[in-house]
Amino acid sequence: MRIEKKVQKEYFDAVADGRKRFEVRLADFESKPGDTLVLKEQEQGTDKLTGRELDCEVLYKFNTKDIEKFYSKADIEKYGLAILALRKKYDFKK
Repeated sequence: MRIEKKVQKEYFDAVADGRKRFEVRLADFESKPGDTLVLKEQEQGTDKLTGRELDCEVLYKFNTKDIEKFYSKADIEKYGLAILALRKKYDFKK
């Protein structure tokens, strides 16, 4: 499936140059691993599109509603949730 979403320039650039390897969105649409998420760049602070697009493959999906299996609503309200971008760390000295 192909899913199109708008994104502000600062986040578009971070995905484009590889610093940002995650996307946090309201889960008001269906998606699954293998789908294509098309990010459409917006001019900073506006809804106007610049014309730049990135095709991204959905690798993993986690709905934050599922987090209530692990943490109480009170703790989530108190601390919030941390969304972390990760990659496997390699030791090239071996």
